[in-house]
Amino acid sequence: MHDLELTEEQVMIRDMARDFARGEIAPHAQVWEKAGWIDDVLVAKMGELGLLGMVVPEEWGGTYVDYVAYALAVEEISAGDGATGAFMSIHNSVGCGPVLNFGSEQQKKTWLADLASGQTIGCFCLTEPQAGSEAHNLRTRAELRDGQWVINGSKQFVSNGKRAKLAIVFAVTDPELGKKGISAFLVPTDTAGFIVDRTEHKMGIRASDTCAVTLNNCSIPEANLLGERGKGLAIALSNLEGGRIGIAAQALGIARAAFEAALAYSKDRVQFDKPIIEHQSIANLLADMHMQINAARLLILHAARLRTAGKPCLSEASQAKLFASEMAEKVCSSAIQIHGGYGYLEDYPVEKYYRDARITQIYEGSSEIQRMVIARDLKNYQL
Repeated sequence: MHDLELTEEQVMIRDMARDFARGEIAPHAQVWEKAGWIDDVLVAKMGELGLLGMVVPEEWGGTYVDYVAYALAVEEISAGDGATGAFMSIHNSVGCGPVLNFGSEQQKKTWLADLASGQTIGCFCLTEPQAGSEAHNLRTRAELRDGQWVINGSKQFVSNGKRAKLAIVFAVTDPELGKKGISAFLVPTDTAGFIVDRTEHKMGIRASDTCAVTLNNCSIPEANLLGERGKGLAIALSNLEGGRIGIAAQALGIARAAFEAALAYSKDRVQFDKPIIEHQSIANLLADMHMQINAARLLILHAARLRTAGKPCLSEASQAKLFASEMAEKVCSSAIQIHGGYGYLEDYPVEKYYRDARITQIYEGSSEIQRMVIARDLKNYQL
């Protein structure tokens, strides 16, 4: 990979993440896949390396450089294992991000340093069984009783739900206000009434724990309201740019790993007296894969640079996420095709890459939602 106008610091962070992924993640990915759990020691090492506080400034215990460095690191970790990349991206984006951007001084002092170091892992409880893309259609309720918020409801698809010590929970506080009646709360997961019902069995990223959660008379102090009452939906949607850059980078990392596996295999596999890379049909597949990966990276880095500069980039982040996620499925499918029958076996990593890549078109906004966002932005497009 050429250094695309990267700074020395960005290159250093990328190379650190790459070495870590190749040395300590990729060799164990299949074991964690079968266990349905990322090793706790590995998570601690990620915290020590600063990979879990990459959106948090140093003053709050984080390692923020810029979103380019963050995207590069997520790509590398995801190339080692898609589930570990998902864990890293989700914790940074919707674990650390809301506390950093909306937490009170006291809330930041209480939680942010531990979140940034990985001593505390965060999860994001927004989605409900009936409320996916329609994020405002929540049935979870929070009532203020004698200085305590009492929360009741169910949440679905909570990434890091089993591992997390802090949950950011969205609930309706003022039903009569509709979208403006949703609030956000900081809920320690050891609070009585916070119940992890089950860990879901998924097609891919199986080592990333995804849970269904019930809140049953879950009582927290009034001070655990995150941001202003009624601003919950704005908080939930505030980090779409950063979150989508992270998932785009995850998709890119998985695709790159699949491409590199296919390239290596094509040089070793001999058919009709020559390596299959010398057959034009295979060479063309590899050329297309390489091109699409590089195009995705350019979209991601462009959005990341805009985000770092504090410029609006919702459309650019959506374009990066949409293109990278759909590219990843195509590239991983081609990697299986190049492996032939072997690509369909668990003995080779490409079947796992294909399964891991598929989710990136769904979470952090489905492909359909990304197209809506991009199309809406075209109303302001200057010809």
